[in-house]
Amino acid sequence: CLSLSLSDADSLSKEQKDVLCWLFNPPHSAALSDEPTLKIASPAETLVEIGPRLNFSTAWSTNAVSICQSAGLKQVTRVELSRRHIIKGGQNGPRKDGEMEKLIGLLYDSMTECIYPKPITSFSVDVQPQKVFEVDILGKGRAALEKANDDLGLAFDSWDLDYYTALFQRVKRNPTSVECFDLAQSNSEHSRHWFFRGRMVIDGQEQKDTLFSLIMGTQQHSNQNNVIKFCDNSSGIKGMELECMFPTDPVQASCYETRRSTRHVIFTAETHNFPTGVAPFSGATTGTGGRIRDVQSAGRGGHVIAGTAGYCFGNLHIPGYTLPWEEADWEYPSSFAPPLQVAVEASDGASDYGNKFGEPVLAGFARSFGMRLANGERREWIKPIMFSGGLGSIESNHVKKEEAEPGMEVVKIGGPVYRIGVGGGAASSVQVQGDNSSERDLGAVQRGDAEMEQKMNRALRACLERASGNPICSIHDQGAGGNGNVLKELSEPAGAVIYTSKFKRGDPTLSVLELWGAEYQESNALLLRPSDRSFLEKVCQREKCPVDFVGKITGDGKVSLNTLDLQSYCSTTFLKLGDGVGGGRCPVDLVLDWVLGKMPQKEFVLDCLASSLQPLSFPADLSVLPALERVLKLPAVASKRYLTNKVDRSVTGLIAQQQCVGPLHTPLADVAVVALSPFSLQGAATAIGEQPIKGLVSPAAGARMAVGEALTNLVFAQVTALKDVKCSGNWMWAAKLPGEGACLWEACQAMCKVMGRLGVAVDGGKDSLSMAARVSGETIKAPGSLVISVYAVCPDITATVTPDLDDPQGKGVLLYVPVSAGKYRLGGSALAQCYGQLGDCSPDLDHPDLLSACFNTTQTLIKDRLLSAGHDVSDGGLISCLLEMAFAGNRGLEHLSVPLSVSVLEALFSEELGLVLEVCESNAVSVCQRYTDAGLVCHRIGTTSGFGPDSKVRVSLRGQEVLNERLPTLRALWESTSFQLEHMQANPLCVQQEEKGLATRSQPYFKLTFDPPLLSSTKPRVAVVREEGSNGDREMAVALFMAGFEVWDVTMQDLCSGATTLDPFRAVVFVGGFSYADVLGSAKGWAATVTFNPRAREEFERFRHRDDTLSLGVCNGCQLLALLGWVGEARDGGSEVSLTHNKSGRFESRFVSVGILPSPSVMLKGMEGSALGVWVAHGEGLMQFCSTEAQDRLISDSLAPLRYIDDSGAPTETYPMNPNGSALGIAGICSADGRHLAMMPHPERAVLGWQWAWAPAPLRASLEPSPWIRIFVLLKCDLHYIKS
Repeated sequence: CLSLSLSDADSLSKEQKDVLCWLFNPPHSAALSDEPTLKIASPAETLVEIGPRLNFSTAWSTNAVSICQSAGLKQVTRVELSRRHIIKGGQNGPRKDGEMEKLIGLLYDSMTECIYPKPITSFSVDVQPQKVFEVDILGKGRAALEKANDDLGLAFDSWDLDYYTALFQRVKRNPTSVECFDLAQSNSEHSRHWFFRGRMVIDGQEQKDTLFSLIMGTQQHSNQNNVIKFCDNSSGIKGMELECMFPTDPVQASCYETRRSTRHVIFTAETHNFPTGVAPFSGATTGTGGRIRDVQSAGRGGHVIAGTAGYCFGNLHIPGYTLPWEEADWEYPSSFAPPLQVAVEASDGASDYGNKFGEPVLAGFARSFGMRLANGERREWIKPIMFSGGLGSIESNHVKKEEAEPGMEVVKIGGPVYRIGVGGGAASSVQVQGDNSSERDLGAVQRGDAEMEQKMNRALRACLERASGNPICSIHDQGAGGNGNVLKELSEPAGAVIYTSKFKRGDPTLSVLELWGAEYQESNALLLRPSDRSFLEKVCQREKCPVDFVGKITGDGKVSLNTLDLQSYCSTTFLKLGDGVGGGRCPVDLVLDWVLGKMPQKEFVLDCLASSLQPLSFPADLSVLPALERVLKLPAVASKRYLTNKVDRSVTGLIAQQQCVGPLHTPLADVAVVALSPFSLQGAATAIGEQPIKGLVSPAAGARMAVGEALTNLVFAQVTALKDVKCSGNWMWAAKLPGEGACLWEACQAMCKVMGRLGVAVDGGKDSLSMAARVSGETIKAPGSLVISVYAVCPDITATVTPDLDDPQGKGVLLYVPVSAGKYRLGGSALAQCYGQLGDCSPDLDHPDLLSACFNTTQTLIKDRLLSAGHDVSDGGLISCLLEMAFAGNRGLEHLSVPLSVSVLEALFSEELGLVLEVCESNAVSVCQRYTDAGLVCHRIGTTSGFGPDSKVRVSLRGQEVLNERLPTLRALWESTSFQLEHMQANPLCVQQEEKGLATRSQPYFKLTFDPPLLSSTKPRVAVVREEGSNGDREMAVALFMAGFEVWDVTMQDLCSGATTLDPFRAVVFVGGFSYADVLGSAKGWAATVTFNPRAREEFERFRHRDDTLSLGVCNGCQLLALLGWVGEARDGGSEVSLTHNKSGRFESRFVSVGILPSPSVMLKGMEGSALGVWVAHGEGLMQFCSTEAQDRLISDSLAPLRYIDDSGAPTETYPMNPNGSALGIAGICSADGRHLAMMPHPERAVLGWQWAWAPAPLRASLEPSPWIRIFVLLKCDLHYIKS
């Protein structure tokens, strides 16, 4: 149901009502009705209507209103979407009240939604904001603060209560409720990291170091290449001088130009565990958004490039899919989402946010664990881990923030204030989750709006790219503590006065406490000189990004919140409102040094507890295949296809290596690699290591193995030097519970010592120290986790080795290089977990110098291009490593003999650090010799043999065959858990098609029938047109620039306002993304602007009817051209085709093969008969025709020149070769005159060879430049031809 609020209901004309109907009615469907169509049919049924809470507008409404106003419907002030459910009675009639309440509770998010008892007639609510009150410490002492602590959920511990009681007694005044809330957030464990900075007493012995000083000490042994460390939202290392592309004037339509600049690499990582446990989708979206803002807020502003993601959850208990090691009867708390829901919805949330923002996710991990240990203790991720990391770049002259100076403007940029995430910093710091009120927990969870964050990112980027200099003096992201925290950090030490009246409020019922403390998302704070205010206002107007100038820097060292405009919010019994600076009392009037200054250390008294470890005991007759039948299904080992296919891995056009490798796009890459500029082969790499289950056996070994795993992943990208590698260390631990703090200390000491030996260093990180949950009185701790994210500069992004076997020259040889030769420990292994055990001795990094030697030797081999494939030994052991390489390359393994004098299980399933490499037979001896010369052992263990579904894997140990199985059979085991999860997030029929196809496929079909064209010297002018929510404009501009165009950045706002005209342009390109978040359908809002905004309509009609113009629409631009009728035009005008949701029911990110057929399209001239690999990234790519006749006519007129093809080269409707299910494999259509081409695939993300996910060996030499550049060159050539 749609509900609209109008400023004047009587002012809508019939024409405007028709526009409303067009907007909200799906294409080719029945008209909307004024009356609900879903009605009760029997007394046993119950009708429930659920919709957004009335007191604040949703992100959906924000986008829908923006569409309406762009279409000329200025009266529309709010639009909300509710849904109706009919709940049928049970077998014995109507359901009981308790059962009905529980069932209804599963249907909605009580934080943002509510039940409508009757159809709503207004969005207005009668709620009075909560008043500010005084906490009477002067009169009642600590007891007053204790009461406020309980009433407001502040999570103060005894030390906090004593400290703040003494503070306010010393300054002889009482704090307000808002000030208490402020202090609780700003000085929570989440914000202050008391434990890592605290004084440690372990087993009665005071330690001379803090955890933080230990970590900082790793810098002493590493190259001093940090430009930012331990002091900002992100860390950074020295980069290089690059040629980058910028619009010449970001406040208006302007042409792109290239400029030389020095860009450094920045990285940040954080977790969002508590919110993800309570509300997995929302918690993960806002975890991703918060980490993106950390990149944006480095120095004076950073550029977002790519993300990583990781998840740890408990036992999955997938219905109908038994995993023998999972206990069937364990209880889970109602206050947390069950692990299966976390596994699906958290990854959905992170993916959805990145897709809409336009940030690819390129690497990650997933791990499941739940076990009753030998001492009777249950360990499980009840409180899950949602990890988010991010790579970015920063200009060299933007690295250092400027100090706050009196007179500077205090600015909030981004979304309006909502009652969302209130008290998140304190709530996530509760020692054991479940000890807080569940209502308060839910209230502390934020909700995300990726489109708002993207608009904010564009406005910030415009500042960074201003030719005359970046106007931002300092910037901080809003996170824990909301406005109160970020504005204090921003104004420190100078101080500021902030005015509540200056904030845009999305909820009129907000109290002062909520305005000051809510952690609403998509908001940053920055300092600006008054002379630059006009520039920022113009930029934000162009990008449709809200901006508020909320205060001024004062220089008095205090932060004051002035509510002169809001007397009703305050209890007049004690507050005399003045100017907020000295004439009266304000809700917040804090000396910054009280809050952010140096505070006394907290002391933590820790004790080591004796462990109760038992040796492993496997069934006596356990052989390799039965063991694999378990190990290959364990989420940590199994395929991560359920995570990778739904997240964009190509947006930005800067991606050199994402997760998926080989001919079947298998998610197995060890390292993520990005370019820092499309005009250079220099870039950055990142990889992840985490081994928490081994940490249960030995915290020290688990930490060392996490470092080792990160480096054996990173090694497969060429980096400048091992000692240039820097790390983010993220700690997730129940550190304040008995025994756990000492374990964390042990792990941290071990990590720091091994890093000192290796020469790598930590330069940032975060901690989450409340990783425990209460279940029926039992405290269940999560395994202590350390996630190591390494990152480094890449001198050549093409020098990357992937796990897919390539069988060079038909003579591929496999080499095994163990780092801990002669060790085969199984403790904490996947095999142990799959048999319900931990063991008593885990793998370890015994000799860090050998890991250094292995890393450096492998790097020289990569530089010399002697490795055709490589993979690290990790979860699942050597056998899993070998099988993953076989799966990735779709090739078999022969003569695989492991010359080790230990048991089969130890030899194949031990997870000791090591590498498996594929080399050509002719290089095998020299490669082995290089490792031997470095002091390592290198075994020749087999050969690559066979390709496709008939391949086999044969493994022998000491001459006895222990495995002989078809490759598809083993792959099916490895993919099975992932496909079970896929069934819960995609159309099961599509999932079955993909699962079945993997058993029979060999490789995609590619064919090149033309030579790349020569570039001409002419430079016609092309407009890259983008709308609010577009995210593919930069890579499109780069492709056109490379083809020789004069490329202009043009927004729809430029055209609608009359600031720009299309008259100077010969070509227009409509780019991909999510215009207006696609809230009314794909590109519906964009089409509405073009159709109903008079200026825009006139511009596009005039452009279309000129005889010297061409247009290209890609992805969202394709959807737009179809809706406008520029392609698929009906004989009587309008459109016969529209695009709707993929048959899979979700966003699809794939590297597919597209065939090119003869057609009138001028941009595909000469490309006929070719079949090329290309990226797709869309959720609504299914082409629907108004009739069968319309489809037949389009085909018969040769107006569908681009087709998804199968492995034989034939157009296909089979998933995933056809990612959306379009009939006859249609991927793109053109106009009858050939001047307009609309396509869902992204050729602009495949114009360079390194942007391709995979290509067969014979084609690789033809990818520089990629054949797709021809589209853009032909666009240019045909414009020249038309003109002449």
